[in-house]
Amino acid sequence: MAHLVWDWNGTLFHDIDAVIGATNASFTELGLPEITLERYRELYCVPVPKFYERLMGRLPTDAEWKVMDETFHRHYWARAEAARLAEGAADLLAGRQAAGLTQSVCSLAPHDRLVPLLREHGIAGRFVRVDGITGPNGGGKAEHMVRHLAAIDGLDPARTVVIGDAVDDATAAAAAGARAVLYTGGSHSRTSLEQAGVPVVDSLAEAVAAADKLVA
Repeated sequence: MAHLVWDWNGTLFHDIDAVIGATNASFTELGLPEITLERYRELYCVPVPKFYERLMGRLPTDAEWKVMDETFHRHYWARAEAARLAEGAADLLAGRQAAGLTQSVCSLAPHDRLVPLLREHGIAGRFVRVDGITGPNGGGKAEHMVRHLAAIDGLDPARTVVIGDAVDDATAAAAAGARAVLYTGGSHSRTSLEQAGVPVVDSLAEAVAAADKLVA
């Protein structure tokens, strides 16, 4: 069975409604037109300034990006309090742990916000390691994932599967020598996820089943 590395935002944490609400609230402040969920998933990409380039027709300046980033996060954290775990997440995590299987969280969410959220939702004790971001993002998800896996004693990356909602989760998994399964409940459309060349599923239960098949 696989060691599972879970992404947080858009995967275990069903926060897409908070994301869209915060995006549109920040767009209103910035003088940009509102965006639908479908359009967001069609255009969203990382690094996030490229997403704004798709919307604006040009990359934001450094000064513009700072304002955009701060505005979005101010609205996001106000809305995230109402977000909940994805359907079936709590039971899947508990069942995995009860079966003696290991799992961890690797996220680009700020570590000092991520850990309290795991506690708040009653799942902090399900993981052998949790890594959010503690400083500048640096090399992004790929380097963060490499460090995350290296920090878990005895872990074999070849028997590790990353479950996430974005193409960069698959890219990060590959950089760390792991496999990936992508879930359609977050920020990317199925069409964009399928370009990663890894299994794409519509529920976390399907994601876990697909992950175990990958290392069988």
